[in-house]
Amino acid sequence: MVPDNRILRRARAELAYFSGAFRLRERETGGAGVILRFARVRPAHRGRFQPLRSHEITPAFLDRTIRALKRWRYDIVGIDEVCRRAVTMPERRRFVCLTFDGATKDIVTHAYPVLARHGVPFTLYLPTAFPDGVGVAWWLVLEDIIARESRINLVIDGRDRHFAVSSLSDKYELFEFLSGWLRQLPPSELVYAVNDLGRRYSADATQLSRDASLDWADLAKLAADPNVTFGSATVNYPALSSVKDAAAQREMAMGKAVAESALRRPVKHFAYPFGDREAFARPDVVMAEETGFASAVSTISGVVEAQGRTNLYALPRIAWDGRVRSLRIMRVLLSGIMFAPVRPTRSARDAIS
Repeated sequence: MVPDNRILRRARAELAYFSGAFRLRERETGGAGVILRFARVRPAHRGRFQPLRSHEITPAFLDRTIRALKRWRYDIVGIDEVCRRAVTMPERRRFVCLTFDGATKDIVTHAYPVLARHGVPFTLYLPTAFPDGVGVAWWLVLEDIIARESRINLVIDGRDRHFAVSSLSDKYELFEFLSGWLRQLPPSELVYAVNDLGRRYSADATQLSRDASLDWADLAKLAADPNVTFGSATVNYPALSSVKDAAAQREMAMGKAVAESALRRPVKHFAYPFGDREAFARPDVVMAEETGFASAVSTISGVVEAQGRTNLYALPRIAWDGRVRSLRIMRVLLSGIMFAPVRPTRSARDAIS
C-alpha cells in the first residue's frame, strides 16, 4: 500500500507541473541548485517483498536523468563546486550535484558505466568499514530474513518478542519496526543484535554485507577518474544520534583518516549516516566542521542557496525515491517549489535546531 502522504506529494507535484507553477516560481524557489542523493543502482528485479525499493534506481533511469538534466540545461557539478556556488553570487545556470551513499557494489557494476559514458562528475560517500569487509549492512540481513520467514523471534530490550509475518503487509510493517529499533542501537549492540538474528535464521550477516559492498580494489578503479570525488560517511555508518558525542567524533575522524590513507587523497566532504532529522543533531554539525571537513550533507530535502544562505555543514539533498520514475516529478523537485525555504545560518553552530 502507498502511504496517503506519498500520494498527496505526488499529486501536488503533478499539479505544479501541468499548471506550470514550477516554472513561474523557479527563480524564487530554486536557489543556486540541488544535490541529488541516490543509493543502489541496479536492474529491476522481481520479488513481492522489496522494502528497500525506494532506495534503488535502475541504470536506465540514471541514464534518463542525466540526459534530462543536460536537456534542461543544468550544470552537473561536483561537491567542491557546490561549496563554491553556495557562498558566491547566483550564476545564470543552476546546478545539480549527483551523490551516492552506501558504497554498494553496483556503483561499479551498474552506475559507473552510465556516469562515465556521460562524462559527468559525481560524489561517493564511503563508510570505510564496508570496503574493509567488516561493515554490517543490517538492512540487507533484515530484508533477507523477513522475506523467508513466517514467524520471527528475537530479543528486544531484554525481552523475547514474537512476530507472525505470514502476509506481505505484515512483513513490511515488521521491517519498518525493526529498522527503527536497530537504527537506535549503538554499533556494538547493533552488531550483536544482527548476528543473533543471523544465527537464528541462517543468514550470514558478514557475507551478505561483503557481497553487496565495494572493496578497495573497486575504489581504486574509481579513483583513477578525475570526475569522482570521495567523501566520508564515518566508519560503521551509525545514526549519530545513537552514539555519544565522543563516539560520533571518533567515527567522523577515523572515517576521514582511513579513507585518506587508502585513497591517498584528501577527503574533504562528509555525509551524515541516514541523514534525516532523527539521525543527527546540532552537536554533530559542529563536530563535522571541527573534524576538518569542508561540507556535510544530509537527506533533509531542500535546495542550496547562494551567498552563504545555506550552511555548508547542513547541506540539503533530495533523496530520490526509486519507486518514482517520472521525470516530470524530477523536474518539479529541482525547481524547489515543493520545499520549505531553508532558514539562513551563519555557521555550523546555528544549524539543525
